[in-house]
Amino acid sequence: MTRDDVAFERIGYASRVTKFVASDPWPYADDMTMPPPPQQPPQPPYSAYALVPPMRPEDEKMWATLTHLSGIFTNWIGPLVAYLVLRDRGPFVRAHTAAALNFQLTMLIAAFVSGILSFFGIGILLLIAVGVLVIVIGIIGAVKANQGQWYTPPLTIRFVS
Repeated sequence: MTRDDVAFERIGYASRVTKFVASDPWPYADDMTMPPPPQQPPQPPYSAYALVPPMRPEDEKMWATLTHLSGIFTNWIGPLVAYLVLRDRGPFVRAHTAAALNFQLTMLIAAFVSGILSFFGIGILLLIAVGVLVIVIGIIGAVKANQGQWYTPPLTIRFVS
């Protein structure tokens, strides 16, 4: 590239400083050798969710049992986490996690109502009954799940399926 190919322009009125003005946005592109961009191998179709393999029956029974037992100690939080994590891993574990979560949510509502009624005296007895019911039904659900039997706790409002 010669001086004739490139245009210069004066900066200021009486300045001897000039600015380079090129007609081409990158005038030296032909003078450089650039390697071609690397070729990417074709990507497989992308799925937003990874497919999770189903569990073995022994694992389904174990997780269903632990879900029912977690409801005794963590109230509704343990069954909720188990339901969100394990609901796509098999029909047995999905049914038991949903049943445990529904039961714990029902007992949470019953405890809330009992707490309000405790101002009138009857709520204390209802709170004790709710606590006993949570322990007994949680153990029954865990035993049924460990035996591989389908179980729906009594006195349960169905929130999730």
